[in-house]
Amino acid sequence: MKKNLLSLCLSLSLMAATPAMVNAAQHDASVAPVISAQTLHKLSWTPLVPPVTQDVTLGTSSAEINQGEIQGAVGAFALPADRGSLEITLTSIATGKTLYAPNVLVLDEQMRPAAYYPSSYFPYEKPGIVSSDRLEGSLKLTPALGQKQIYLLVYTTKQDLASTTLMSNPAKAFAAGVGNAVPDIPDPVARHTPTGTLSIKVRAEQKSGNIMIGQMLDNINGNTSTPAATPIIVGQQTAPARSEPAASAKPAEPMLSDSETYFNQAIKQAVKAGDVDKALKLLDEAERLGSKTARKTFIQSVKP
Repeated sequence: MKKNLLSLCLSLSLMAATPAMVNAAQHDASVAPVISAQTLHKLSWTPLVPPVTQDVTLGTSSAEINQGEIQGAVGAFALPADRGSLEITLTSIATGKTLYAPNVLVLDEQMRPAAYYPSSYFPYEKPGIVSSDRLEGSLKLTPALGQKQIYLLVYTTKQDLASTTLMSNPAKAFAAGVGNAVPDIPDPVARHTPTGTLSIKVRAEQKSGNIMIGQMLDNINGNTSTPAATPIIVGQQTAPARSEPAASAKPAEPMLSDSETYFNQAIKQAVKAGDVDKALKLLDEAERLGSKTARKTFIQSVKP
């Protein structure tokens, strides 16, 4: 029992020390699907004014694009370009054993492609205390001066629909936590669908983001005819693409004492009730929020 718990605690320590990695795709700009200007202008763009969190259901009645590699429901959002840099967290939430694999095309004010985030940029995340199985990624964008708004198009592709996502089986974590043999059972597999549920969170900040969207407009001379720059493909082996997940992996600020107490008590109660899986989820959530004592509490609680 002690040996199994020690192995579990050591594994948790190693997991905490390892930064989150994004499964970056190795593609060039030519891989981004081409969307006609006519199709883009026909879409109804939902305004998102930060700070805002919006849940979006992409269903059979939603706008669709079935053009080239793009297939299925799409999400179209308009963001202000005069609020400084924008930090956007896009989450695709699993429904049962189905998932919508998002791709994101960022367009400048003139609806010219400026940045492309393939579905590989949004890796699978295990469920937490208040979160489900999901695909999730963060974008940091800096709109160039002179623009009023930029656009975010979320879509999926034929290639995504032909693939699946391997999710985590909670029964395995529970068995390991209580010292039982880990059952030889498969992890659930989520098939990708042309519809799904998204959550998009947008906040503005004064610091510059990684990707510049649009170009400086020469308002004095009225010259706005500068040709569009080559779209940036996030996921290439470049410094900006690699620095994105690292920035989001920074530890949170220290947790308040009341919150520390709440999580520690909840961890103890979960272990006492034999629900080690819940205790592990509480530990994960507490450390994500900056707890410095949750791990020690868990280890002490599972000791015989």
